[in-house]
Parts: sequence; structure tokens; C-alpha cells
Amino acid sequence: MSKYSICLDIGGTKVLGAIFDETEKIVFRLKKKTKPKEGSQNVEDTIISVVDELLSGYGITIDDVKAIAAGAPGVINQDTGVILFSPNLPWANYEIKRIIEERFHIPFFIGNDVNTGVYGEWKYGAARGLTHVVGLFIGTGMGGGLILDGKLYTGYNFKGAELGHMILNAEGPRCNCGQRGCLESFSSKLGMTDYIRQQIQRGRSSLMESAITDGVFKSKAMKAAFEADDDVMLEAIDRACHYLAIASGSLVNIFSPEMIVFGGGVMEALGDAFLEKIVDQVDLYCMPSIRTSVKFAKAELTMTRFSMGPWLSLMKT
Repeated sequence: MSKYSICLDIGGTKVLGAIFDETEKIVFRLKKKTKPKEGSQNVEDTIISVVDELLSGYGITIDDVKAIAAGAPGVINQDTGVILFSPNLPWANYEIKRIIEERFHIPFFIGNDVNTGVYGEWKYGAARGLTHVVGLFIGTGMGGGLILDGKLYTGYNFKGAELGHMILNAEGPRCNCGQRGCLESFSSKLGMTDYIRQQIQRGRSSLMESAITDGVFKSKAMKAAFEADDDVMLEAIDRACHYLAIASGSLVNIFSPEMIVFGGGVMEALGDAFLEKIVDQVDLYCMPSIRTSVKFAKAELTMTRFSMGPWLSLMKT
């Protein structure tokens, strides 16, 4: 009887993969660069190769696996497994469920990565036991997720909770979603990279110059520059946290959550320092009577664990 599950975190810069055993323990993992600029076929090939290498690396076959689950950025129909749109991957109306199931002949489940992330935090992590939770995950892009009345809220046709694309400045920088001034365009790694590049083009020096040569910087480069007090990196971080505080204040007013949980690669790299900058400002942008009942926390889990959460009960059947 098949006893393993494979979970994937498909992102704009990398695909993370992990094998879970029947006790829900990660027994093997790996990651590969996504390279979305090389086209949708390259991303598809990368996903397939991650699954193949997980199997060979751990010494099992696909017959030992019950199902594959994934989280990916964008608007995704969880019922059909079609990615309708992804701002940072070359996908539109992409039938990923059909493709993966035809390749591996086992069930494949996919949902928005931050929806699965917030579900994971609610089920297993920082927000467990709560009933009203907002999540903001800062990585290559910026995603959001909602737990309302103890249930994952995904909106009509699973198109809801795109919190990273709330407009904070209608004349702000262009976002990959096609709008201007989204939270993502200010506070994601893409947004910070654009800001750093602009400052370097103006003649300022920064340790991040080599880190952004080929596109979005890696989190470890950001952390190194932050710890070295690199002025341009510090400004980019302060700018990102400022807009996250504005967005968080509005989310506090709208949803009155018990917690806003922050995750993603940026939070994993900078942690408390990043969160403190947000919390220090958020009171300026929300009603005090609502703010008093809201906690702010870092995510506790890895993205592969996030991806597992919503699908675990299906895998057990």
C-alpha cells in the first residue's frame, strides 16, 4: 500500500519538493531553480524533474506515493486544477492538474500557495486554535490568505484573498499583475529589487549590486546586506515594511482578525527585525479599538509543510 506523499512549493524563483511519510514527517527534500523567463515548458519540466529526483533520491517509485500536492502563486481553480493567471510565472489557463496526473498517474492537488500557507499555519503553526486569521507572505511576489470563522476563505471560483494586489498608490510602480501601486510592487522581493536597481542606476553603491544582476536577489544576500548596514538595502526594507504596515492596518480594520501572520522567504531570512518594523508603524493605520485584539506573528512552518495542509485528509483516503 502506498504510504508516501509528495508536496511541492512552486515559486517564481524555485521549486521546493519534499516527501512525507505516513506519520507526516519529511523524510527527503530538494529544490531547483524555476527560471520562468525560459518559458512555461521549462517550468513544467522543472516540476516534473523535481518529482523524479525526489523519487530517485529517496529510493522509491511513484507506486509508493499516494498523491502529489502543490501550492503555486496566482489565481487557481482548486476543483479543476487550472492556473488561471500567475503574475510571476508564465502561466495562463494552464492545466497543471491534467499534465501532472497524465505524467505520474496518481492524484494531484493544487491551490494558491499562500492560501495553503495560511491554512498550514492555522492547522499546525503560529495560528493554530484561532478562528480569524489573515496571512501575508513575502517572497518573490506577495500573497495573502484568510481564515474566516474557522474556514479557509478563497472567494468565488477560488479567486479571493489576493491581498498582495491591493492598491496602495494608484500612481505607484508597475506590478506584474498589470496594475500600479500594488502592495507586491513595494514590499515583495521583486519590489525591493526594482527599488535597489533604481538607486544603483542613480550612482549609489550597494552590496546588492551583484545580487540583482540576474534578477531577483536571494534572501541570503538580503540578510548579509542588512547585517552589514548597507544603506540601499536598509532603505528598501524600510520602504517594504512601511507599505506592509499600511496594508496590515487596513486588514485589521476590515477583518478584525485575531492574528496577522507573516511568512515567506523574506520573513525566514530577517524574521524579528522585519516584523518589528511593521508592528512599530501599524498603529498609525488602523482603529485603536480594533488593533488591541490583534496579534502579529511570524510563520512557524516551511512552505512544503504549508502545501501539505489542505490536502492531507484527501491523501489519507
